Amino acid sequence: MSARDGHVILGVNALVLGYLPASWQSPRLHAHSFVDPDYWMRIAQTAERGTLDALFLADIPALYDPAYDANPAHLEPTVNWAHVAAHTEHIGLVATASTTFNDPAELAERLATLDYVSGGRAAWNIVTSRGPAPARNYGLPDVPLRDDRYERASEFVDVVTGLWDSARTGRSVVHHGEHFDVAARLRTPPSPQGAPVLFQAGGSAQGRALAGRVAEGVFAAELTLDGAIEHYRQVKRLAVAAGRSPDAVKIVPGLLTTLGSTHAEAVRRSDDLHDAGPPSYSVRWLSGAIGVDASTFDLDAPFPREVLDAPPDLQHFTGSVGFRESIVAQIRRTDPTVREYLRQSRYLGSGHAGFVGTPEELADRIEEWFAAGGVDGFNLQPDVLLDGLEVIVDEVIPILRRRGLYRHEYATSTLRGHLSAAAPSAPLHTPARASA
Repeated sequence: MSARDGHVILGVNALVLGYLPASWQSPRLHAHSFVDPDYWMRIAQTAERGTLDALFLADIPALYDPAYDANPAHLEPTVNWAHVAAHTEHIGLVATASTTFNDPAELAERLATLDYVSGGRAAWNIVTSRGPAPARNYGLPDVPLRDDRYERASEFVDVVTGLWDSARTGRSVVHHGEHFDVAARLRTPPSPQGAPVLFQAGGSAQGRALAGRVAEGVFAAELTLDGAIEHYRQVKRLAVAAGRSPDAVKIVPGLLTTLGSTHAEAVRRSDDLHDAGPPSYSVRWLSGAIGVDASTFDLDAPFPREVLDAPPDLQHFTGSVGFRESIVAQIRRTDPTVREYLRQSRYLGSGHAGFVGTPEELADRIEEWFAAGGVDGFNLQPDVLLDGLEVIVDEVIPILRRRGLYRHEYATSTLRGHLSAAAPSAPLHTPARASA
C-alpha cells in the first residue's frame, strides 16, 4: 500500500494498433481497423470501463516506409477524438500537435472546440517535431534548430493559452512577438474545465523548462526508477521556480506492456510478437533513437564509446534527447554487446521502459515507482492495443483497486478534474523506496 494519498494516474498511449510492428497480425483486427471509427470507439469505451484517466494519440505529419511502420495511415487526433467523445462520458482525450507545423490561432480554436464538445475532456500534448521527414511534408529540407523550435514553441503556447483565456473573458489577445503577431479573440465557448489540459513530451533541457513553466502533465521517457526519481524532482522544481505548485504538473512516463497469465507466457508472447515483425525493426528504431546508424555496428561487440558520448551538436540532433539519455544510461550500466542490448530491449524497453510479466507483476511495478516518488502515474502502451488494454482493464485495474491505489468509479467529469483528484506530488526530498 502506498503512503501517498489518492490514486495513481493511468493513461493509454493509443499507438493505433499497438507499439510493435506485428500488432496488425492480431486475428481480432481487420485490414482497415486503424481507420475504423468503431475500432476507436471500442478502444475508448474499454478504457472508460476501467475508469482510466486518458487516451493519448500521437500525430507525426510524415510518411514512413510501410515495410517498417505497422500503421500505414492514421486519423487526425482532434477529429478522431471528437468522434470518440460522442460515445464516451469521462475518459480524457489527449491530442498531439506540433508547434512547428501548426498555426496557434487555428490550433487554439480546434482544441477548444474538441474541449467544448467533449464536455471538458480534451488535452494538448505539445511537441516540436524532429527530423527531416515531417519537414519535407511542408516543403522544407529539415526542421529548424532545436533552440529555434523551442523558442517558437514557448511563444506558440503563450498565444494559444491567451486565446483560450479570451474565450472565457471576452477580452481580445494582443500579442506582438518574435514569431507571432495576434490581435484577436477566440469565439469558441469555454468548456466545463475552462480550457484544454496541457501535456508536454520533450525530454531535452528546453522541453523540461517548458514543462516546468506551463505543462499540467509530462509524458516522460524513463527506463529506471533512479532516473525517474531524478527527472520527477527536476520538473517539479522547475515548476516551483516558475511560481507554480509542484502538484500542478503530473509526471506520467510511458510503459510498454506485454502481459501473460504467467511470466513465462508473457516472455513467449513478447518473443513471438518481436519475431513476427520486420527483422530490421529493432536496429532501425535504435538508429533513430540515438541518432547514429546502428546497422554499421558490430553486433557482437560493445557499443562504440563515441556513440555513448553526448551528441556534439544537439541543435542538429534528429533523435529524441529524452530517449537517447535513457538508452545510453541503460547501456552504460551493463555494457552489453549490441546484440545483447537489442535482445534485452524486448523486455526492458528502449526509450520508454518495457514491462513483460503478469498483471500482478505489473501492479507491483506501478506501485513501486509510484510509492518511491518517481511518477504520478503511467501512460501504458500495450503491445497489441485492443488485447492488452482489455487485460489492463479486467485484470490489472482490479488489483490496483484492492491495494487502494486506484478508484472504483469516476469522481469527476473533466480531465482536469481527474488529474486534480489524483495523488499529490511526492515530497521533493529523497523518497523512501517501496519494497517489491
